[in-house]
Amino acid sequence: MCGITGFLGHGSLSVSDWPLLLERMGSAIAHRGPDDSGIWSDLDSGVGLVHRRLSIVDLSPAGHQPMVSASGRYVIVFNGEIYNHQDLRAELVKVGAGGTSVGGWRGHSDTETLLAGFSRWGIKSTVERCIGMFAFAVWDRQERVLTLGRDRLGEKPLYYGWQGGGKACFLFGSELKALKAHPAFASEIDRDALCLLLRLKYIPAPYSIYRGIYKLLPGCLLTVSLNRCEPVLERYWSLTDVAVAGKQTLLADSSDAIVDELELLLKSAVRQQMMADVPLGAFLSGGVDSSTVVALMQAQSSQPIETFTIGFNEESYNEAIHAKAVARHLGTDHTELYVTPQQALDVIPKLPSLYCEPFADPSQIPTFLVSQLARKQVTVTLSGDAGDELFAGYDRYLMTFNYWKVISCLPRSMRLLGASAIRSISPGAWDKTFEALPRWSVKSFNHSSLGEKMHKGASVLGARSIDELYQRLVSHWTSEGLVIGGQLPGAFLGGIPNELPGLDGVQRMMAIDALTYLPDDILVKVDRAAMGVSLECRVPFLDHRVVEFAWRVPQAMKLRGGVGKWILRQVLYRHVPKELVERPKMGFGVPIDTWLRGPLKDWAEALLDESRLRREGFFTPEPIRKKWAEHLSGQRNWQYHLWDVLMFQAWLEEQAL
Repeated sequence: MCGITGFLGHGSLSVSDWPLLLERMGSAIAHRGPDDSGIWSDLDSGVGLVHRRLSIVDLSPAGHQPMVSASGRYVIVFNGEIYNHQDLRAELVKVGAGGTSVGGWRGHSDTETLLAGFSRWGIKSTVERCIGMFAFAVWDRQERVLTLGRDRLGEKPLYYGWQGGGKACFLFGSELKALKAHPAFASEIDRDALCLLLRLKYIPAPYSIYRGIYKLLPGCLLTVSLNRCEPVLERYWSLTDVAVAGKQTLLADSSDAIVDELELLLKSAVRQQMMADVPLGAFLSGGVDSSTVVALMQAQSSQPIETFTIGFNEESYNEAIHAKAVARHLGTDHTELYVTPQQALDVIPKLPSLYCEPFADPSQIPTFLVSQLARKQVTVTLSGDAGDELFAGYDRYLMTFNYWKVISCLPRSMRLLGASAIRSISPGAWDKTFEALPRWSVKSFNHSSLGEKMHKGASVLGARSIDELYQRLVSHWTSEGLVIGGQLPGAFLGGIPNELPGLDGVQRMMAIDALTYLPDDILVKVDRAAMGVSLECRVPFLDHRVVEFAWRVPQAMKLRGGVGKWILRQVLYRHVPKELVERPKMGFGVPIDTWLRGPLKDWAEALLDESRLRREGFFTPEPIRKKWAEHLSGQRNWQYHLWDVLMFQAWLEEQAL
């Protein structure tokens, strides 16, 4: 795992400034690679490459980057891991291809294997053969073309864009911090992207918080040259195609045979991702996904696997006791840390620097804490992310599907009248009404915040389709005019639903999440938190072979009896007793709502001050101040809406330092 950055184009730079500038860009992301650094430049071509190294495989100097191919044609900076690179290298050796030196292979790094593949098969064909997570930039000295590449599911980040007058410099990097170190960078905030942040709590690709700077979409290659300034985007793998094709080629074997095949695939993915020349462990929450990953790790290890979890003394947020039980059963070497409220609060000032653009998923706090805990003992961890998106694990999928079945039977005009009636009664009054009812009459409901849930349900009653319903349910701020000078870009999910013919409602929600929420929220959260402490995190469920298989699994083997991840549970039950993992889903949260009324109140008030909001000129203050007052009084719980604004405000303050 590493950090990469660089530029193409001289701009107004003096050639003598290049070495210092490249060092400065690399230093901005030194946390991603504290073990080594390197720069390479070609003054005549106007290209400079920077690499920061976190040594994982081939710790010797033979793994140093930037790395040049044996022919001298390709120069690469690479971030990530190619898990099947040894197989690719064996294939290259068989056809007589060498490494990066005239005499053959210089070391055993995956980067060297990639370069040999580029020379033998070409860039796209090599990437299509790779199993892994990665972002890279490779300069073709023969064609004078720069190619950027990103892995299929978007595990590793890569930003890019032309900056400077007349497109003077093309900048790229793992994080925006590196691009900002270049003098051509223009820090103009994209107000349309800010609208997306307030709607979704993250900024989805290809947008970034800055105008003219974009995120490379997963599964894509992008080529650019000074002769052809407009970058050319080429997709080498498409999740939408996988999802649509998968539902047309469903597996027809028996359930047991499909479970067997999934277990074999997951074992293979886990085994490959355990490849490392440094200490390795895993995050363990005790839920289905992380327990499955840890169980398959331990089944293939002769030594106890290092596992890590954090706990909270608040029972409603604490999964540590479940993780400990799973760890004890599997025999892992388990480390847990019970976090005090103050320890969690102490993370908040770090967030604007940790996340290079504003990011408002509150689970970023425990994710950083568990990464910090793990880094004390290991350099690589595996996580159970993506199980929900692949195997229908989120409760909201079935809830939305059932809700749509009910409301779609009613005329929209009637639904809008009902919504108005529900909103005429405050959430607190609804709560008192439900409290007055006999428990048996509402026993199927979670009794917490029922009034808030009523109002949330009312806000989506006017939806015209299940796609629109789901978009509204996952949205936070929806009011127009909140961001001054900004508007939501078209279909804010990029028109994705139109690209998913033949998928039913639940499948469409899963696909939308896998294309947006997974790479732009979940994977961003984990990458920045882990790399903030120089920890590499790997995600076995995102082996593309597992993803392609999951989309061919019949839906009835994912959702069964109103419960998601049925097939994944069957794999897990072969290793862990059912009673250790069967419990309601808790999530990985923190009590932001009570913190905002307590220890964070003064911090939040300073950031949400009306005169400050007017002076900065990004928000219309009135809606924000109204929600802040309602939250403080206890009338409403606006924790997520307020956190969206607060994370932008805190990030904006950090930029001025």
